Amino acid sequence: MKLLLAFALTVPFAMAGDLFTDDFSRFPPGWFSQPVGQLNGAIQEYHYLPHRGVSTAPWENAIVHQDAWLASDEDGIPYVEQHMIANNDRVDWFQPLFITGDPAWTSYNVEVQVKPLSLTADSGVAFRYHTNRHFYFFALRNGKEAVLRLRLPIDDKLRVGNWRELGSVPFKYETTRYYNLKVENDGPNIRAYIDGKLVLEASDNDITAGRVGLSATMPTRYRAFKVTASDSTIAAIKATVKKREAELLQLRAGNPKPKLWKKFATPKFGAGRNIRFGDLDGDGQIDMLIAQNIPRVRGDAFDAISCLTAVTLEGKVLWQKGRPDPRNGLLTNDTPFQIHDIDGDGKSEVVMVRDFKLQILEGRTGEPRLTVPMPAMDPTATERPYEKSSGDSIAFLNLSGGKTSSEILVKDRYKSFWIYDKNLKSLWQGSGQTGHFPYPLDINGDGREEFALGYTLWSPEGKPIWSHDTEFKDHADGIYIGNLSPDPKAAPKVYSCGSDEGFLLWDIKGNLLKHTHIGHAQSPSIGKYRMDVPGLQLMTINFWRNPGIISLFDSDGNLLSQTEPIHSASPILPVNWRGDGQEFAMLSPNIKEGGMIDGQSRRVVMFPDDGHPDLAFAVMNLTGDERDEIVVWDTEEVWIYTQDRPFTGTRIYAPIRNPEFNESNYRTTVSLPRWKQVQK
Repeated sequence: MKLLLAFALTVPFAMAGDLFTDDFSRFPPGWFSQPVGQLNGAIQEYHYLPHRGVSTAPWENAIVHQDAWLASDEDGIPYVEQHMIANNDRVDWFQPLFITGDPAWTSYNVEVQVKPLSLTADSGVAFRYHTNRHFYFFALRNGKEAVLRLRLPIDDKLRVGNWRELGSVPFKYETTRYYNLKVENDGPNIRAYIDGKLVLEASDNDITAGRVGLSATMPTRYRAFKVTASDSTIAAIKATVKKREAELLQLRAGNPKPKLWKKFATPKFGAGRNIRFGDLDGDGQIDMLIAQNIPRVRGDAFDAISCLTAVTLEGKVLWQKGRPDPRNGLLTNDTPFQIHDIDGDGKSEVVMVRDFKLQILEGRTGEPRLTVPMPAMDPTATERPYEKSSGDSIAFLNLSGGKTSSEILVKDRYKSFWIYDKNLKSLWQGSGQTGHFPYPLDINGDGREEFALGYTLWSPEGKPIWSHDTEFKDHADGIYIGNLSPDPKAAPKVYSCGSDEGFLLWDIKGNLLKHTHIGHAQSPSIGKYRMDVPGLQLMTINFWRNPGIISLFDSDGNLLSQTEPIHSASPILPVNWRGDGQEFAMLSPNIKEGGMIDGQSRRVVMFPDDGHPDLAFAVMNLTGDERDEIVVWDTEEVWIYTQDRPFTGTRIYAPIRNPEFNESNYRTTVSLPRWKQVQK
């Protein structure tokens, strides 16, 4: 690496063509994003929104929950501004990013006019962008220097960004003028310029291709953005993109296409991802139970279910409790209701918390069967707006060794939980850093389930077998207990996606085996995503501060890959689409940014441009051939897709999934191997 500590004129790389130019005049003045009503940014954890106010294509707000970007004019010239004081509670952990371009871009020059509006923190340009945790950054810093840095994807400490500094040079700058920042890339070689003068040189091949963008941690204005490359480089980039797209088309042609099976309207009673599936009326067919909710206190901790509507997949309303209102359809949390045959009589019940009461309703009619008051809120809780707990989520466990999971776990957010039997008799209660949702498994083979909740493994009697709750600063977003290895006799392990703590793996005795700081990890799903990797794989997606990064781990907790196919989160549910043992992960039903990805994050199945909703989705076998259907919906209608061709073969993959009675926006969705012979 060579550092130029004084300005020097240099001959730029030979350039002949534009890859991309933008004067930002296309953008209307004002914020690019608009917070969605009374909901917070968490709406995009498991819902798809095309944007939060203004369509910015071909630019993308990589930190989608941050409303960091706006446009206006200065002296009649359009600009884009990063207007937030960013990263003030984290050490270089994340920063606003506004990106464009293609991952295939290589050996290019990127140039932009930059006007820092503060003499603290960084104002600059991102390049060779792979993910929002893995890119190069050339910036003016702290009013006194220019710096060239690489953001590394794995951190060493909690909430502290891992950066490699490639060089810095003294450079005093002002807030009253624009500076022309330019970066030249030639393979691993980097040259950085200010106002046409070379200030830094480095050679680094951690990433040699990638997208480009704007990034600043204090208010900064940008105008006149340009990316150029030589004619031969542009031709090579176009050839790479053409080859990639041809391979994608070939992969998609080898997969069934989504074909519309059914659709119906949900007038006034529709909702976001606040739906349960089960046979409510006893006819042997799956029905839907749609909950609307009213946020209270602060929006995502004390929601109240305001309306429940039971509807068949033909759109027939079976019953409705409460008054529907389309304003109450979206949510940013779990709500405490499930469908389950809790007493084992072959008929489904609805178990829910509403109006500070734990209730069991008849599945066929919605009429109440049993009701008990909820317990009191923890007197030491920092937020205690109510005397009684309003509940956060419900799960069913088999703690007694019966034929069904008849014990009820009701929890708050995120400290206490209570266990009831099928008659709503209180059995015991527990507390800790509970996270979002439990995962049960009969570990010792006695017919009763232990369960993980947060960073604690609980016995059926209510005793912690081991606990690490006090050792970690952020909660467990999704957890799993089981054997993902190719050896069926291997002992189970405990996998956790711990929000800001990243990915964690324990042995069944509670010894920590892996802790990988990948950012805010959540929504884990487990399936056979890579046919070339033994055992099953765990996929997780980041959200807060590092949204859209998908990490794939093998059964031993080794990181296989990281990509950023979207900039929001997703439930990334496993999909048995082909029936041949290869599973895909569903991003969303959106026709451009959604689809199903394989273990290499390639969009191998896309949805038709037919006007379907793309807010939310669920995955399950509905037509009976063991392959999955995709249920997509918004607050107004439901569409269901199946495959456009029949299955051919003598045996079909029929994976074992989580029971539908334990649905959650935060559960680990599991798809375990199983095969069935095809009946002729």
